[in-house]
Amino acid sequence: MTFPRAELEEMVQLWLDTNRRCEELGDWKPLAELYTEDATYGWNLGPGQDFMAVGRDEIRDIALGQEMGGLDGWEYPYQQILIDEVKGEVVGFWKQVADATRPDGTKYEVAGIGGSWFRYDGNMQWSWQRDWFDLGNVTSIFIEMMKADVLSDGMKGRLERAASGAKIPGFYPRGEAPVPLW
Repeated sequence: MTFPRAELEEMVQLWLDTNRRCEELGDWKPLAELYTEDATYGWNLGPGQDFMAVGRDEIRDIALGQEMGGLDGWEYPYQQILIDEVKGEVVGFWKQVADATRPDGTKYEVAGIGGSWFRYDGNMQWSWQRDWFDLGNVTSIFIEMMKADVLSDGMKGRLERAASGAKIPGFYPRGEAPVPLW
């Protein structure tokens, strides 16, 4: 579906502004209003696992609530945005920067490139989003932060939950998510 470039640029600006407000609030759930009721949001978690949230409620509660829980104070500054008005798609490249600092004053930051690929559906809403990031670099920074005892209580809780072996909503064995990544 084709959309006017100006409309997509307006959507991207709305997304970036809302994203910044959510960073300031430490609450990512308000972003859910920028998705259609039946939108999907997913990412890969390595060779054997994918994450997928189906519908605005799961996006709000699981992707933006559960999965962003513990990342209070983190920032995701977008470095570059690419817009394809013919396909109605947007790709944004971002960094993951923690609010905690090392003894030398530098912030903890996930190395590598992270990003989001969106499909626009009109009415200032995305119909889907797919993220990518380097899980090895994410793991490395969390280990470094754990050793320095600067992980938030929320992130400590998330890591404990992951280590417990309990089923976590939204996590699926590779290829078994209710909606494919591709």
